[in-house]
Amino acid sequence: MVESRIGGRSENQDNYGFCDAPIGAVVVVCDGMGGMQGGRVASMIAVNSILDFIRSVPESADPSDTLTNAIRKAHGDILQAGHQNPELYGMGTTVTAAIFSRQCAVVAHVGDSRIYQLRNRRKVFRTFDHSMVFEMVKSGILTEEQARLSDKSNIILRALGVYGEIVPDIRVLPYLKGDRFVLCTDGFWGSMSEPKLIGCLSDKRIDLALEKTADLVDRIGRKKGGNHDNLTAAIVEMKINSLMKEKMSKIVKIILIVLSVLLLASVALNIYQFASKDRPEAVVQTEQNDKEAVPDPKPAGPSARVEAKTAGSEKNATPKTSADAADKARSEDADAETEKD
Repeated sequence: MVESRIGGRSENQDNYGFCDAPIGAVVVVCDGMGGMQGGRVASMIAVNSILDFIRSVPESADPSDTLTNAIRKAHGDILQAGHQNPELYGMGTTVTAAIFSRQCAVVAHVGDSRIYQLRNRRKVFRTFDHSMVFEMVKSGILTEEQARLSDKSNIILRALGVYGEIVPDIRVLPYLKGDRFVLCTDGFWGSMSEPKLIGCLSDKRIDLALEKTADLVDRIGRKKGGNHDNLTAAIVEMKINSLMKEKMSKIVKIILIVLSVLLLASVALNIYQFASKDRPEAVVQTEQNDKEAVPDPKPAGPSARVEAKTAGSEKNATPKTSADAADKARSEDADAETEKD
């Protein structure tokens, strides 16, 4: 589904196109810039050049290289057209392009037109604008919302047709059934906050989602004076899962690592507690075994009784001997006293 409107301008300098190629389904959206119809011509050249190039490559071609080379060719074609027609000299355009195959989605962009990947009413992926204000976002000077509202938000740092080497940003993305890819110009996404835009584009019916969002952009533009930018958006909804699977995010990896460490610690603690619980039982068992190993004392037979009796006799004899010795001493003392007298 594609929606392109003139907004509050005298002409629509946005262009779009799509086709089926051996390498996959292709969608391109461009936002032209330049006076004397230069912007409209630049965006048209870019769309046609990119589609023609991608149609010409075989199915086995690498999608990332294909998109890069197609965009560079479009850049050269715009420069050449500007040289041939002085009235168009200096024209340029942004570009968003995507190749959708059974394997994955490969997306590319130059400038401040965007590509969104939406899933279950949330953003899975979004391109990062090649603009002055978004460099300030990257540096932490502005928030994304402040950048959107800035009067310098239309100053872009990369564009096709501007002298210098063009290096598009390329991303390879897996997708799930129901995912929506939105390719749109800044006149479309820049009119409202991103959460609100994502909510509008997440309507169950894809045609209504696009139409209602475009209507809202137009209403917002008219309330602000009616001089709002051209607005163009294309939505592609995926009907199957891609063969490429999503890589695990850093946050998920960290969570799994933490859970693994906690699980190992829990297992180690349980083993330690189990071993500590068994050790005293083993000691008690060993002591019991040692006690059982000591032979029982001999039963008290006749000999034992005799020994006990003898020992008792000796014990009783000791006091008697001591008494006799005392009596003898007293008798001797008495004799001594008699002799003294």
